[in-house]
This record gives sequence, structure tokens and C-alpha cells, in this order.
Amino acid sequence: MNNGIFKTIKSYVIMTAGLFIFVFSWTAFLIPHQIAGGGVSGLASVINYSTGFQVAYSYIIINAILLLIGFLILGKAFGFKTIYCIAVAALMFEFLPLIPWVSDIEDKLINALLGGTLSGIGIGMIFLQGGSTGGTDIIALIIGQFRETSPGRVFLMCDLVIIGSVYFIPGKELSDVIYGYIVMVSFSYVIDMILTGNKQSVQVLVFSSKYAQIAEKVTKEMKRGVTALSSMGWYSQAESKVLVIVMRKSQLPEITEIIKNTDRNAFMTVSSITSVYGEGFDQIKGGKISWRRKPEQSLQE
Repeated sequence: MNNGIFKTIKSYVIMTAGLFIFVFSWTAFLIPHQIAGGGVSGLASVINYSTGFQVAYSYIIINAILLLIGFLILGKAFGFKTIYCIAVAALMFEFLPLIPWVSDIEDKLINALLGGTLSGIGIGMIFLQGGSTGGTDIIALIIGQFRETSPGRVFLMCDLVIIGSVYFIPGKELSDVIYGYIVMVSFSYVIDMILTGNKQSVQVLVFSSKYAQIAEKVTKEMKRGVTALSSMGWYSQAESKVLVIVMRKSQLPEITEIIKNTDRNAFMTVSSITSVYGEGFDQIKGGKISWRRKPEQSLQE
């Protein structure tokens, strides 16, 4: 029970840190230089640039409306983490501008890149803990109830429209729209790296006379399946087994240590692979490939 409480507290601490980084990217790099971005935060910033209405208020109002519509259409599809992230982000948008430091870099391109990168890092931390800042996530879920379309396409279309609307603000130029798209690209790249970085898989082939001991340790210590294929060394004409192990890239140091401690003369090859489907990896459901998310990574918490 204590372990569960600790994990919950740790999750909320990480989400709060991610929210701080996310909001700071806006208050320190993007908003002071009148740079737009995607999502509800981007829409709130566009409203601020055109009317002067505070970003914090626009952010909470738009998300509250979307949450209400979501509850009416989808039912109880949003957990406490989503509401927590929206509320805390709104408070940070209100109070972080009180911090006197903002970017003094004059080049808007650099500010756009830094803002988009930090924003991606913050949102990535939140997503890894099963949180969500609402916004276009809610829109994607609502549209998904009525049309067969991917969430990624919904996010892209929303961001393109939000950022493109900057062009119609008096005093803004096409270059301002381009800077917004740079924010969108850098944000998307960083968040993809964070979310898929620990999902990258490798295939390891192990050639060793002590294959049985290695396979036993990998199975028990790493909880990974091992396949032993019959083999024969052509030079020695000795029969043996080749171990085939598919694992996350992050587990490479662990298996390397096991092999080194078991047989220093072992031969190991590592190959990067994509599209791994099965237990412990992505799942095939209903004839389509879908990413198997942990329960805490869903809005339905």
C-alpha cells in the first residue's frame, strides 16, 4: 500500500514538473515574443495577441467548455489527472509571468525552437505519467465518436488552423505563421522522441556455449522470452544453440552485463527493429495495429 502511495505521489510530482516546464516555455519564450503554437495554449495565446485577454483565463475557459462537451458526449471519459493538469496549468499561466526572467534573445527563430522544445519535454513528461492537458485531446476523442479518423490527424488540423489564424491578426505577417509552425514541428519531434525513445526495440542474437545459463538468467532476471535456434559452427562443425531475444533498447546494458558475467567469450549481435507486435510490445486488435498503453496512460482513469 505504501509503495502504491509513493508511486502516486511520484507521478504527480513529475506531472507538476512537466507542467512547469510546459508553461514556462510559453511565458518565457513564446508569449513575450508574440509567437503562436498549437493546442489550447496556442489558441489562448492567439486570443491574447489579438485582444489582450489573459492567457490563463482563456486557457481555463476553453478547456472547461471542452470538458463539459466531453462529459455530455463521452460520459465519464476523463480522470482526475486530466482535470488536475488543466487546473495547475491555468494557475501557472497566471503566476509564472510574475517571474521577472524572460528570454532576452532577439531572434524569434531561436525562441520558437527553444519554446517548442521545452514545451515538448514538459508534455512528454506529463504523458508518460498518464496525464493530459486536455484541449485537442478532448476534441480528438469527440470526433472519434462520429468519424473514422486518427487522433494525429485531428491534432495536426487543429494546430494548422490555430497557428494559421495568426495571419489575420492586425500587424502580423506570414513570417509569424511560419514561426508558429516551427514551434509545432519542434514540439512534435521532441515529444515523439520522449514517448517512443523507451519503446524502441532491438533483436539480440547470442552465440555461446553457455547458452542455457544465459537464457535462464534472461528469462528470470529480465522477464524476457528467449528463443533457442539450432545452429552449427561451419569451421568447428560443432552443434549449438543461437539465442534470439527481442527487447527494449533501454534493456541492452542489462543483457550485456548478464552475457559478460556468464561467458566472456560469447558473441553477440544487436539489430534495431521496428513494428514489434505481441506480449509486452504493441498489440494487434481487430485487424489493426494499436499501441498498447498502460491503464494509467489513458484519459479514462
